[in-house]
Amino acid sequence: MNLKHATLIATLLTASGAAMADTPVIGLITKTETNPFFVKMKEGAAEVAKAKGAKLLSGAGKADGDNAGQITAMENMIGAGAKTILITPNDSKAILPAIKKARDKGVMVIALDSPTDPADGTDALFATDNYKAGVLIGQYAKAALAASAPGKPVKIATLDLLPGHPVGAQRHNGFLQGFGLASYEAKNNELAKPAEVVCMADSFGDRSKAQTAMENCLQKNPDINLVYTINEPAAAGAFNALQKAGKEKGVMIVSVDGGCDGIRDVAAGKIAATSQQYPLKMAAMGVEAGIEYAKSGKKVSGYTDTGVTLIAGKAVAGVDSKDVKTGTDLCWGKK
Repeated sequence: MNLKHATLIATLLTASGAAMADTPVIGLITKTETNPFFVKMKEGAAEVAKAKGAKLLSGAGKADGDNAGQITAMENMIGAGAKTILITPNDSKAILPAIKKARDKGVMVIALDSPTDPADGTDALFATDNYKAGVLIGQYAKAALAASAPGKPVKIATLDLLPGHPVGAQRHNGFLQGFGLASYEAKNNELAKPAEVVCMADSFGDRSKAQTAMENCLQKNPDINLVYTINEPAAAGAFNALQKAGKEKGVMIVSVDGGCDGIRDVAAGKIAATSQQYPLKMAAMGVEAGIEYAKSGKKVSGYTDTGVTLIAGKAVAGVDSKDVKTGTDLCWGKK
């Protein structure tokens, strides 16, 4: 090889290395790899990263609540050169030391969907206003029950997420607030339990666990006529339990998510109404913020509301909602 060729190859290798070094590396850590919400979030992040020339690393906990798995994923991503990490925290408090370690190394950390506790544990939060999502379905449930069964006392079962999680608390307490019952404000991560709530159970957002929880609630109080669920997989589990007990006609279910499967359940009358959120928007905003940070060094901060829309099978007077067609147009997952 002559000197001229050697110089040319060295130049090309240097240019290639510089180009790779200029590629923003962004990590995305979701709660699980199986929940359709997080599957769609990952797809959205990958799509935006590819279109804008960023490298996306992805990881997840093994199940809701797996904090150790998320910490391992974070450490691996930092080792692989990620300068921005997007995370949906499984444990809003236990993840904080790992996030602090990352931020101390100059990594920008953005929470998606779920805040840390306290929320300023990350640089920023891109998420649904989960308290508002709860308020909307609470308002709908109150108006719908007043129209269909005026004067009948409400007996509520809540199929929640897991103890102490901000998203679970905000949706639960927002729902009670919207229904006009005694509740807590959005910043309180305790679950309110007014007398009208006759059964509370943790579903972990899982269909089979929610079904078991609903079966147990019906054994405790067979007169339940309203069910709030943390998400639509839990709503599907609750409906299965009600159907097995022959009670699916007389019990209203309201939920949060707005995935395509959930919207189909609204259309079928299994769920009366759901608050639709937008994981693609969260993911896209997170990746774009990571690219901007890589280019300019400018970090994002604070909370950005990514929107929520009430989707109802039947409209009720005094409550603003959109129909199933709108929900289908905006849903995530398989249409």
